[in-house]
Amino acid sequence: MLKQTLQQKQQLKLTPQQMLVQKLLQMPVISMEQRIKEEIESNPALEEATETEWDSKDEQEIGSDEDIDTRTSDSDEFDATDFMEESDEYVPAYKLSANNTSSDEERKEIPIVSTNSFQDSLSAQLSLRNLKDRQLMLADYIIGNIDDDGYLRRDLYSISNDITFLQNILTDENELTPILEAIQALDPPGVGARNLQECLLLQLKRKTEKSACIRTAIEILEKGFDEFSKKNYDKLKEITHADDKQLKEAIAEITKLNPKPGQTYSDGTENAGQMIPDFTVNSWSGKFEVLLNSRNSNKIRLSNIYEEMVDKKAPKDKLHKEAASFARQRIDAAKGFIDALKQREETLLRVMNAILDYQKEYFLEGDEAKLKPMLLKDIAKKTGYDISTISRVVSSKYVQTNFGTKLLKNLFSEAFQKESGEEVSVKEVKNLLKEMIDAEDKKNPLNDEAIVEQLEEKGYKVARRTVAKYREQLGVPVARMRKEI
Repeated sequence: MLKQTLQQKQQLKLTPQQMLVQKLLQMPVISMEQRIKEEIESNPALEEATETEWDSKDEQEIGSDEDIDTRTSDSDEFDATDFMEESDEYVPAYKLSANNTSSDEERKEIPIVSTNSFQDSLSAQLSLRNLKDRQLMLADYIIGNIDDDGYLRRDLYSISNDITFLQNILTDENELTPILEAIQALDPPGVGARNLQECLLLQLKRKTEKSACIRTAIEILEKGFDEFSKKNYDKLKEITHADDKQLKEAIAEITKLNPKPGQTYSDGTENAGQMIPDFTVNSWSGKFEVLLNSRNSNKIRLSNIYEEMVDKKAPKDKLHKEAASFARQRIDAAKGFIDALKQREETLLRVMNAILDYQKEYFLEGDEAKLKPMLLKDIAKKTGYDISTISRVVSSKYVQTNFGTKLLKNLFSEAFQKESGEEVSVKEVKNLLKEMIDAEDKKNPLNDEAIVEQLEEKGYKVARRTVAKYREQLGVPVARMRKEI
């Protein structure tokens, strides 16, 4: 049965401009630089400003609505007809390409180094071996299955099936085994291993000096790998018939080995990661100054050509109307992007100042014990922004202080109440837990119950499961895995 009803409901809809601001908020400096470059490339109404133009930014705000509406040209050299042809077959150049760089601009490009890959290096080494053409062809297929860590994750049976069905070459495991052994004899040592145990054994067996320590280490890996991984030292002593000193030397030899031999090979094409702070907090005599890294947003401005095309009174013919309409659309999009950048900067500064005011003692001394419990909702209440906005601001952002560069989200932590009733940051409890583990007797490491007891003696009443959670968050293994001889 059909029925008509009248309902009222509330819906929250974000405008495209609001969505743009939200996306820009969560971008760190490096990502913003790339995003601005992409916007300049896609929108010809945006261009890079010179340093001289942005030195006078305080005197004249570039890209404001008032500037667009009131700016007039003192020169009549530009005419929209200069960009048109009388022929109906003419296609405006602005629809095909855009050049936003000046002829005297200095271009700095990082050259790309072309080198061989890890697999190419293995193939080159193998070509120097005394192998037949068929063996080299099969070896290349095996090398192609070796991952970047240097491991062969697939078994020879599956590889032989692939070669048979895909390459129409009949082969089996018996033929591939000696070829794999030849690959495992290549550099770096341990390459071509099918598991960690085999990788470590390959490296030990390549050592020229077969001392008693090396022989014991090989025996540990061959006969007691499970006990070694579980640090069951009593069982290892039974297997190897070694005393504590011999076992300790053998284990030390194993720990020197490389569990991922493929990562020692660098092709030179990867750039080292950069950590550029989004904020800088300077303090002098108890007073603070917050600076925002806005080196990217200050480099763009509206194109004078497109502004004049909009300001000019366009002729009534179709071609000129199209040009004026396109220019207006590009200018509006450019203004929206510049406004979004300004709103991003205002929001970032407001949130950072609120965090600074909340954690003033920490920023004065840099002592993590001075960190107050702080949640996203605390800063949201202080700034008037939504919690999701605060989350976007602190995501992947760094702040440079007088005592180092810190990840912004690490300043946030939940509250923990001591037995005295005093509220401290959870980070303080974690730091105390880490100090206890660092100072423990490695021959008899503290289990979670012992840590709970020591924390309670210091006035921190923490449940055992909470200690286990904090320990996992710190990346600290259980007591059994921390045990040493």
